[in-house]
Amino acid sequence: MSARLSVDVTGRIGALPLALTLAAGSDGPTVIVGPNGAGKTSALMLILGALAPHTGQVVLDGETLFDGARGVDVPVEGRRIGFLPQRYALFPHLDVLGNVAFGVGEGRRAAREQQARAALRSLGVEDLAGRRVDTLSGGEAQRVALARALARGPRALLLDEPLAALDVGVRRETRRFLAAHLRALAIPTVIVTHDRADAEALDGDMIVLEEGRVVQQGRLAELAARPATPFVREFAAGA
Repeated sequence: MSARLSVDVTGRIGALPLALTLAAGSDGPTVIVGPNGAGKTSALMLILGALAPHTGQVVLDGETLFDGARGVDVPVEGRRIGFLPQRYALFPHLDVLGNVAFGVGEGRRAAREQQARAALRSLGVEDLAGRRVDTLSGGEAQRVALARALARGPRALLLDEPLAALDVGVRRETRRFLAAHLRALAIPTVIVTHDRADAEALDGDMIVLEEGRVVQQGRLAELAARPATPFVREFAAGA
């Protein structure tokens, strides 16, 4: 049976009301797009548990992580959801192995480092283990940050603009790698991006957020054929 993440929540981020409904499976990523200030990153925070919705439910693999009516709100550390922030947030005082081992959480140092090495190996960058993070290229830093997000064996994965920090050449190569690796992971994955080429390469169901609400969802081709708003029309056209 494939894993599934179901989200149907409402909340408020400052003055912005936010209503999010999505269902992410393990057969491909769910991609959230929208203009600046639409609430895309806040949507990830509601799923992660870093922000609390007002109403609704978040359910992962049959386990209720949030239920406003029943007073259920599992803390971030109990949800086992991996998160890759926009700028990767690697710790400069730790080497690569230390950064990824931090993502493992509690446990003996040797065991945490063993899991960290396994995560680096799965992404083809185990040889970077002893490197300082300030010596990494953009593509290397992205894979290290992804390894940290995967080190605990998460049940779902959230990525916030995972390619935005990369230059054009590195971005193309990393985009292909990321799309292939996420499909191989086969866990529910939700990705925020502002880039049409990224969304096309990731090849998943898309959700368009505008002013905190879902205005359209479907595959990129479906959005292009019947755009619901001017933003969708421009995004689908690559404008």
